[in-house]
Amino acid sequence: MSSDTRLLLVDGDQVPAADGRTFTVLDPADGRAIAQVALAGPADVEQAVAAARAAFASPEWARMRAADRARLLLRIADAIRNQGERLARLESQDVGKPLSQAKADVESAARYFEFYAGVADKLGGSTIPLGPGLIDYTVREPIGVSGQIIPFNYPLQNTARGSAPALAAGCTVVLKPSPEAPLTPLEIGRIALECGLPPGVLNVVPGDGETGAALAGHPDIDQVTFTGSVPTGIKVAQAAAANVVPSVTELGGKSPFVVFADADFDLALTAILGASFSNAGQMCSAGTRLLLQRGAEGFLERLVEKIATLRVGPGLKDPDIGPLVTAGQRDRVLGYLDLARQEGAVPLTGGGAPSDPELADGYYVEPTVLTGLTNDARCAREEIFGPVITVIDFGDPDEALEIANDSPYGLSSYVWTRDIDKAMRLAQGIRAGQVYVNATGVGTGVELPFGGYKHSGWGREKGLEALASYTQTKNVCIGFGSRS
Repeated sequence: MSSDTRLLLVDGDQVPAADGRTFTVLDPADGRAIAQVALAGPADVEQAVAAARAAFASPEWARMRAADRARLLLRIADAIRNQGERLARLESQDVGKPLSQAKADVESAARYFEFYAGVADKLGGSTIPLGPGLIDYTVREPIGVSGQIIPFNYPLQNTARGSAPALAAGCTVVLKPSPEAPLTPLEIGRIALECGLPPGVLNVVPGDGETGAALAGHPDIDQVTFTGSVPTGIKVAQAAAANVVPSVTELGGKSPFVVFADADFDLALTAILGASFSNAGQMCSAGTRLLLQRGAEGFLERLVEKIATLRVGPGLKDPDIGPLVTAGQRDRVLGYLDLARQEGAVPLTGGGAPSDPELADGYYVEPTVLTGLTNDARCAREEIFGPVITVIDFGDPDEALEIANDSPYGLSSYVWTRDIDKAMRLAQGIRAGQVYVNATGVGTGVELPFGGYKHSGWGREKGLEALASYTQTKNVCIGFGSRS
């Protein structure tokens, strides 16, 4: 094993995989190797879970005052900001996203630790009046060891959004990053240790599907958090359920971006570029179905003009759109574009890989707008996970609502109108975990609960609601004196 291989983080130590395996991380901008990383297997998961279980019961963590946990999380937030430039460059090179977007992810990661530091010492219970001679109260206790499986698209953010509330509640964590993007999660683990987090409280074990299965089905895990595809999410939830363990699953999305003819086009046009094309469209919450009201004259033409000016290139050069994370992901998106043409789609812009020879070695796809599809086309229903949106027209609010809900997913949604009646009607009627009206958040608002309806999963991450996943309620009833 090379001396510069990035190692697993288990029980406060950087260690190689038990079987010595490693994998190569590639820069999606040009396909070149940028790091070797230890590949965790089931034996490494076993060690990490044992370390997390021991740390959960250790006096150093179990008896730490909530206020001291809060101070620790604040130190981690400060350290992330202090190392922000390096973390952003590492994230950009690992995932391919534009450098300015990676810098925003650094700030978001710091905010998660900051936000949950603010509530760590406020997780109180309640009293229940039962009458003379009885006192009843509840306490919220940490659920235990949290197994967290995160995807490749936002490794910095997803590491922080799961580990920060878990640590605030007093849990311990075993985190499995994606093999496509393991570098910044390992850095967050290292930073947390340097800030004083006790060994074993946060363990990071990059690995593949076998690693994830070992973690999700481990009998000594108390809770599982998963972000990823629907098929894998089902397997994770089944594995957790076999051990009678709760799970939170944030899965796919095919979010509607509804534009009425009376909308503020300038604001909506700017918003759709972020909601649909940030991170090369690799977002579960991306507004990939543009529902455009008939009579919204000029909107589509202006959108195509704006998209045509977007710069595509390596993330470190801070373009508007970087590469897809892997060659396989690029080929998957290009396959959907071929399918779209077979379904009768007409690309108004984009539609393939860039022709620039300087981008030939990277994993790039042009930002694409497809027309000519109905909402029952596969490319209008399935999550493409790339810089591709489909345009579907509608007449009145009833039709807009019908099309918006005609999807197996229900993660995010966006409504643009100046009419409060239309806005409230759709906000109430859309079956999705988030509805933005004349605004976008693309899932980055730390304070906002995030999760899905239908096949987009269950449970909520982010905001105060996330703490429900990492705590459980104990009721205590005490009788005293005479109760006659």
